[in-house]
Amino acid sequence: MARTSILIVASLLVAASCSTRISSDAGGRVFAVVSKVVDGDTVHVTIGGASEEIRLIGVDTPETVHPTKPVQCFGPEASQHTKELLPRGTRVYLVRDVESRDRFGRLLAYVYRASDDLFVNYELVFNGWARPSPFPPNTTLETDFAEAAFHAQSNQLGLWGRC
Repeated sequence: MARTSILIVASLLVAASCSTRISSDAGGRVFAVVSKVVDGDTVHVTIGGASEEIRLIGVDTPETVHPTKPVQCFGPEASQHTKELLPRGTRVYLVRDVESRDRFGRLLAYVYRASDDLFVNYELVFNGWARPSPFPPNTTLETDFAEAAFHAQSNQLGLWGRC
């Protein structure tokens, strides 16, 4: 009985590790398909048949679905914009930084639209849909996001002109 239980547990662990294993191509990219946009900076994707929740690295859009915070200024607009950039079925590729997951288990990634290489994280900041949000150790593009935010703020784009 104990041996059977051990074998079952071992089989479950192997199956779980296989379903959460994410491998990248030679360029460090992981290809996926968008299944849902949760809000402006969080999306669900399918990678090799497995579902993953992705938190976009380096950006923070105003809240719309936080369980303890009210909807923030420009939050609905930012969420809608991300939905327009990444409708269900959109092929994307993900690039990771130093840390793979956040404390909530979400995969952390820079997200690019596969059809035209649009860098979604950067676009959100550059056009004022999001603020830069460096979260060490994932700070490889921190300077790029700061420059993008300076552009948006200087031109009163998006949330910079409304909030």
